[in-house]
Amino acid sequence: MNLRKVVFLLVGAGICIPALGGVRNAESVNSPDGKVSVTVMGDSLARYEVRLDDQLMIEPSALGLVTNLKGGGILTLDSVSEVRLLTDRYELPTGKRAVVDSRASERFFHFGRDGRKAMDVEFRVSDAYVAFRYKVYPQGETLCAVVSEEDTEFVVPENTRAYVCPQMSPMSGWARTAPSYETHYQVDVALDSLSRVAAPDGYSFPCLFRVGDAGWMLISETGIAGDYCASHLDYEGDRIFKIAYPDPAEQNGFGTTGAAIALPGYTPWRIVMLGKTLAPIVETTAPWDLVEQLYVPSLDYQYGKGTWSWIMKMDPSCNFDEQKSYIDFAAEMGYSSVLVDALWDTQIGYEGIEELARYGRDKGVSLYLWYNSNGTWNDAPQGPRGVMNDIVKRRKDMRWMAQNGVRGIKVDFFGGDKQETMRLYHDILADANDYGLLVIFHGCTLPRGWERMYPNFVASEAVRASENLHFSQADCDLEALNAALHPFIRNTVGSMDFGGSALNQFYNSKNKPDKGSQRRTSDVFALATAVLFQSPTQHFALAPNNLDDAPAWAIDFMKSVPTLWDETRFVEGRPGEYVVMERRAGDTYYLVGVNAGPEARKLTMNLPTSQGVVKGELYTDDAALAGSVKTVSLNRKGQLKVVMPAEGGFVYKYTVE
Repeated sequence: MNLRKVVFLLVGAGICIPALGGVRNAESVNSPDGKVSVTVMGDSLARYEVRLDDQLMIEPSALGLVTNLKGGGILTLDSVSEVRLLTDRYELPTGKRAVVDSRASERFFHFGRDGRKAMDVEFRVSDAYVAFRYKVYPQGETLCAVVSEEDTEFVVPENTRAYVCPQMSPMSGWARTAPSYETHYQVDVALDSLSRVAAPDGYSFPCLFRVGDAGWMLISETGIAGDYCASHLDYEGDRIFKIAYPDPAEQNGFGTTGAAIALPGYTPWRIVMLGKTLAPIVETTAPWDLVEQLYVPSLDYQYGKGTWSWIMKMDPSCNFDEQKSYIDFAAEMGYSSVLVDALWDTQIGYEGIEELARYGRDKGVSLYLWYNSNGTWNDAPQGPRGVMNDIVKRRKDMRWMAQNGVRGIKVDFFGGDKQETMRLYHDILADANDYGLLVIFHGCTLPRGWERMYPNFVASEAVRASENLHFSQADCDLEALNAALHPFIRNTVGSMDFGGSALNQFYNSKNKPDKGSQRRTSDVFALATAVLFQSPTQHFALAPNNLDDAPAWAIDFMKSVPTLWDETRFVEGRPGEYVVMERRAGDTYYLVGVNAGPEARKLTMNLPTSQGVVKGELYTDDAALAGSVKTVSLNRKGQLKVVMPAEGGFVYKYTVE
């Protein structure tokens, strides 16, 4: 017997691992359309496999938890529930679709010991994803447990290639603020290139895989509300990816790496999103289908567009006069907010913020205020520090913001996925709702179903975002590549606070080639990413000088582009090469694309209309990346033809008759 089976068969030291026996060797559950199937199998250990159109996507993979629960004897599969069809309709105005209809087959696998319930594995299988979680039951008078590890595996087929983001090492990066999900992706790589050397800390969720010609899958998790740690994937070799809990060094070494749960208690949902093409992944609603709203919104939250000075002008711009000029700029653009970034507490002051808030109110512009997340687990000097991690100080500042009409907060520099940190996200959101404040997280973890769970949640960064374009020419050189990745990976599972769509050619306060990095992409590319990158509040990287130095058609587009969408559709593309998507707001459609490839790409696209498009506005680039806009109708076949140059894009804004 090999060592791995010994580990699964031992139950000493509180190991709570299911080994099948007593019912059947295999039990299955299929999606409503019958194309996706999960089979739970039993020999000496509990395993599952996933198929799409009878093609193996997840090979037999281990299930199980390690807890501090005591008890002898191997867990056996005592019973399996009947398959139940779940249907749901819910509103998600900040998501990909304003109204979501979901359906999935549900089945429970009940494990016990000596005739007593011990644990369930709950599977939900939709037409486009497989999700599962564990439910741990009380053991006698024991009503709580600590889950220290998880043996959940995802064993991928041999011909799989990966699109993955290495997890940042704890307490690394600037001012020891990592991990914050901000490394570069490894794109379209063979599994034998993944190693502990390449990614010693594993891979951040979500992780995208191409399984030969069988299709695509995206692996992630959802449903963490301060009641569990967040996790990521470790690559164990031999095509085995395994759920991994946070590194002990995160959060300056403070806090447990496991999860403390009351019994009965649940783990988060593990999700495998599946598709023969990329459309089911890009359009997925799985992270929100599996969760529920946690509290009633305290008011009718308002989202929209905004500006921020920091992206072009950095810390010195956080002064009263500059922020006043950005309020004027926002008002001229028709935007509803200004993000006042770091150091406002010392460079503007609380009284100055009150005056800015009054000034903005007269112009229809509200403020978002930046906060450092803490004073105990990073060395970032920017303030306000030590407020958001202290319930008394936090609620005092939130009350003050509510009294002065501040719209929301941006909280930065979290640096970890431990349960302690996840509880802080939960507490900040809940407290902010008490005072009618929206919340953006930055330097942070991936949102896990939070748009539906927390009605005042806006977005999280959790991506290598626009500040890196300011700091690094290398990042500017990779802007098109990354823009052709995010719609397939990061932005599929949660709103993304990117802060981009710059119209400056140079990332400096004067838009001059005297210092700083230079944007390689076109103005049309910037317009396209305003649609591609989804967040219900978008603080764009525009500057007041753009009113004079940017094309009028670009400014007009950025004035009118929505941030809330009724519908999202993937059209075509390949991760890291190019992407074409369409979003609808009301009766207006936005068909957009960007090209990261080395050559111009010719596209012929069919639009999903029954009567055709009478006309629309087409924004395109020429070979030199000079943009223009013209009125264009579809051809007689109802098709639109576009040429996208390298590092360029297109936008087709139209209505349907």
